[in-house]
Amino acid sequence: MGDTQKLKRIIATDCGSTTTKSILIEYVDGEYRQTVRGEAPTTVEKPLNDVTKGVINAVTELEELARLKYNDKSIKFIKDDTIWISDKEDEGVDAYVSTSSAGGGLQMMVTGVVARMTGESAERAALGAGAIVMDLIASNDKRANYEKIERIRQLRPDMILMAGGVDGGTTKHVVELAELVSAADPKPRLGSSYKLPVIYAGNTSAQDIIKETLADKTDLIITENLRPVLERENLGPARDKIHDLFMEHVMAQAPGYNKLMSWTKGPVNGKLKNIPIMPTPAAVGNIMQTIAKINNIEVLGVDIGGATTDVFSVFTEDRVFNRTVSANLGMSYSISNVLATSGLENILRWVPFEIDESELLNMIKNKMIRPTTIPQQLKELILEQAIAKEALKYAFIQHKEFAAGLKGGQKKREIADAFSQSTSGASIVDMMSLDLLVGSGGVLSHAPRRNQSVMMMIDSFLPEGITQLAVDSIFMMPQLGVLAEISEKAATEVFEKDCLIYLGSCVAPVGSIKPSKIALSARLELPNGEIFEEDIPFGEVRLIPCGIDEKAKAHLKPGKGLDLGEGKNQEISCDLHGGVVGIVLDTRGRQPFVLPNESSVRVPLLKKWMKEFKVYPEVN
Repeated sequence: MGDTQKLKRIIATDCGSTTTKSILIEYVDGEYRQTVRGEAPTTVEKPLNDVTKGVINAVTELEELARLKYNDKSIKFIKDDTIWISDKEDEGVDAYVSTSSAGGGLQMMVTGVVARMTGESAERAALGAGAIVMDLIASNDKRANYEKIERIRQLRPDMILMAGGVDGGTTKHVVELAELVSAADPKPRLGSSYKLPVIYAGNTSAQDIIKETLADKTDLIITENLRPVLERENLGPARDKIHDLFMEHVMAQAPGYNKLMSWTKGPVNGKLKNIPIMPTPAAVGNIMQTIAKINNIEVLGVDIGGATTDVFSVFTEDRVFNRTVSANLGMSYSISNVLATSGLENILRWVPFEIDESELLNMIKNKMIRPTTIPQQLKELILEQAIAKEALKYAFIQHKEFAAGLKGGQKKREIADAFSQSTSGASIVDMMSLDLLVGSGGVLSHAPRRNQSVMMMIDSFLPEGITQLAVDSIFMMPQLGVLAEISEKAATEVFEKDCLIYLGSCVAPVGSIKPSKIALSARLELPNGEIFEEDIPFGEVRLIPCGIDEKAKAHLKPGKGLDLGEGKNQEISCDLHGGVVGIVLDTRGRQPFVLPNESSVRVPLLKKWMKEFKVYPEVN
């Protein structure tokens, strides 16, 4: 960890595909706070072909805003056309860190002997390191060898991660995969003058044969087996190698990144050292894991963008981290894929008025061809947020399927089991034990009303029991994730005080009873001295104002057969955290949550719930 005493002023940037974002973090009155932010167009492509130009422009804006903030013309963050790192208190900054997803981010292919075992472990390692997994090649994926070879040639990934076999097991299948890679002789996406990096993290018994097969054609790196035995994953070494190669090969080939890598510095164990640039999604995962560890909580986060939706989670006592990328679910470039995945009916079920299907289809196509437009009418906003609910729902379904226990461990296995396409073990994602749900991305972070963000998150993720809700205010999580590498204290303080906007808490009993029955008896003592007390029937929503940094003392009694987290029929006394929206009591049912099919029943229900959520005051 960094030397906190020397970290008084820190600059962090995130070099995105289109925009480079910069933030200034300062040690103010005994705590770290984000004080100023700036941004500029990313300059990795023509005509400038130098990512540092955009970084300098974004930091120059920081410098100008800091001078205005403090009315001090002497503030200077740039010297000799670089970011000025100085150990003197009144000049430059103490550290500069950066993340990047410019140039399409980190694109990888992975291989494994069995798609749903070592192949899935390889995917987890690559996704956790911040990569987009372009394809998984497995011995049992039913494609002919010539098809696999052609696929490897066509994709041109940044690197390949090879897994397969437990230590000491048979080497036949993993060697066959290596031979396919060798026959394909793949070329990297960036840079024609170097060999494609290949990380081998499979059966240690096959290492010598892998070297003979691939060492001449690829830049082969061998590391520990990421599935040494069926019952255990060892993803850390493979992820570390991916990060190293991302810096050495991928970033080194992108215009200007060699220069940028020489700028990123900070104090580590009392010495000024280079801080590696981190892939943007890996940095978001890093801050999620840091927050979960420091606060000893379970966290689920989502970042919904124009083209993809990333879901991050940290669950169980062992704080197991998982990340998934739904590359076909987004709110502009991929909005048609959301329609194809969910179907028109599932989108329209969230719309509280009658609408011609062609009108919705036209709106979706217009959004796809004009991705930067925003809704101009209330009807368009309601439709867009209905689409967002379905995109979030299906991204979460994919995440739950992927974030699963290991398949194959703790039981006798036959050869037929090993080559079956059945899914992994049960999902480790437990919404009842979830403590914090964090939303990010334009449709959530920049919704016209925070109440709309709450409604979208609750309707798509269906939190159970008691869950705190928050959104990332300005998508600061990537910068804080890489900052955590040198100072967890600085990263977590800014995350909790400036990055997150706490929306409130959701209380949702699990189970289903008749609409006429009482689903939740709630008594809340609010900070202003008021008492909220009600027996709430099944199928209702209540929103109770309770501000940020406020708590309500609650006594909650679930209806007969329902569960709030302590077991069926068990009462709970606890503190409920407030937020900018407040406390939501949701008795609409979990496992299952059902919306009526008949529009004559469903539309009045939607209007009733939306009125209670206070999301669209104009909807009557």
